[in-house]
Amino acid sequence: MWQVHCFPLCPFSRKVRLAMAEKGVAFELRRANPWEGSDAFFALNPAGRTPVVRDEGKGITLIDSQAICEYFEETEDKAPLILGTAAGRAEIRRLVALFDEQFFGEVTLPLLNERMKKRLVLRSSPDSKTLREAMRLAHEHLDYIDWLIDNRRWIAGAQLSLADFAAAAQISVADYLGGIDWSGHGEARGWYRVMKSRPSFRPLLTEKMEGLPPPPGYNDPNS
Repeated sequence: MWQVHCFPLCPFSRKVRLAMAEKGVAFELRRANPWEGSDAFFALNPAGRTPVVRDEGKGITLIDSQAICEYFEETEDKAPLILGTAAGRAEIRRLVALFDEQFFGEVTLPLLNERMKKRLVLRSSPDSKTLREAMRLAHEHLDYIDWLIDNRRWIAGAQLSLADFAAAAQISVADYLGGIDWSGHGEARGWYRVMKSRPSFRPLLTEKMEGLPPPPGYNDPNS
């Protein structure tokens, strides 16, 4: 069976888990906190980043969330997530990169550093200026999602795709860390409610980071 090495608030691991669950790929979780510097984990991925997906029986180790998702897209026929015309697939990949890179860098990473790493690892206080800027940029990203959903059925077009799961994975971590204000973002909030209601999403919403509880309503699909 596949093993997903990750920690609860890794957005890239969440993207991979969502994609695998949608495709019906069985897996079990293996806890890996990259900041602990485990020799066993670095042996799997010298870059020291999650997720790492491994099947010991097959002797396969997969690294990098997009490479992992592309692997299962190529090897599992169920529930294609990079689909449509060549132009449509390019749009899906563009939006996945936008959320994996820009949303993560501007919103998720600062929130993880200030509200998780400083609290649980460094035992220091968060920087309020950094938090305010991350939440301001989150509003800009939600504005764009509002526009996308106002003009399309799903993030990348007429069909559910990996772009939806990449976006929802990042937002779910930011939401857990109290960095999402849905005020004025009705389209984005409605889309996210639908994503939270999917069976593949439910396990993510029940997980908690030790010593760091989520805000009220985080795991409620209707909130």
